[in-house]
Amino acid sequence: MKENCIFLSRAGLLVAASLSMGITACHQQPSASASSGSSQASEEPVRYVAASEQAVEDQLDLSAKVQADPAKSYRVFAPASGRLLGIQVKPGDIVNRGETLATIDSADAAAAQSDMAKAEIEAERAQRAADREKVLFDHGAIAEKDYIDTKAAADSAQAELARSRRRLEVLGMTPGAKTDRIPLLSPSRGIVLTVSAAPGEFSKSLDNSDPLLTIADLSTVWILGDVFEKDIAKVQPGTKVTVTVDAFPGKQWDGRIESVSGALDPVTRTLKVRVALPNAGEKLKPEMFAAIHVDLGNHKAIVVPSTAVIHEGQSTVVYVEVNGKPEQRNVTTGRAVDGKVEITAGLEAGQQVAVNGAELLTGGASQP
Repeated sequence: MKENCIFLSRAGLLVAASLSMGITACHQQPSASASSGSSQASEEPVRYVAASEQAVEDQLDLSAKVQADPAKSYRVFAPASGRLLGIQVKPGDIVNRGETLATIDSADAAAAQSDMAKAEIEAERAQRAADREKVLFDHGAIAEKDYIDTKAAADSAQAELARSRRRLEVLGMTPGAKTDRIPLLSPSRGIVLTVSAAPGEFSKSLDNSDPLLTIADLSTVWILGDVFEKDIAKVQPGTKVTVTVDAFPGKQWDGRIESVSGALDPVTRTLKVRVALPNAGEKLKPEMFAAIHVDLGNHKAIVVPSTAVIHEGQSTVVYVEVNGKPEQRNVTTGRAVDGKVEITAGLEAGQQVAVNGAELLTGGASQP
């Protein structure tokens, strides 16, 4: 690509009444006024390249967050009222199914063991009575109704025994254990996300209580993004996407949109889209900022190097070479990718734009 250049005198810029007073032609000696201004004045080359028409990738970028899969998230409640004796885990710990998370001192523990012992005795007594009545009925010694009543009582006692045994299982206790302490067990393998209680606190049972801990299996995570109403037609379940996460610059994950919510948020006017990603090493954590990128194909556009684009207040400008001199042009920009910026208005293909030293033309205005 052909490049042209001019030299820009810093000293000339400081005292010039107009832009042209600080610019001389390439290879031309600095003007006398510029030379006399300062013996230390340095000259900066301004280099031009031609704006070119290229194929630019159309992409829809959606703001998103990492979330745990609700089907693999667990809110752990106290199974009985009591005082927390200790919490054995902290946020970030990896736990296995059945691992003790906390210990509760509860009067319900002794009551459950007592109920279990009574249920065992009653079930055994009722079963013996039913067996005896069966023998008598078979020999015609009692009426069928008497045997049926005795058998029903035995069945009821067995049901009560099963209920008592299940109660102990819910409490995480072993039948026959003589203790008032209830271990709070992990329902699944996962990572401890939150711990909302401290040793010494009194915890209520399941009714009207808050979870003591939350645990999530992060082997697979959801990426939940927001798509604006005007872009809804561009996303459908099954659409291929790439995902980036702010915490891991330069890395991307490939996936597909699994679902699009059925109703707009009335405040933001957006729909939720969901992408499920395998999370090797469980590096992706809930609430991390992410982005979902939807490839929409390509289109032709005018592009220039990002160093050519200058931001001046509310305006975005480039400097175009006109008759050997730089001339400011207001432009509208599109996407910026790989050191290039799409120009959607204000510039034509082939026009020469300043790309090196252009900031000196504006007195140091910011670049993108």
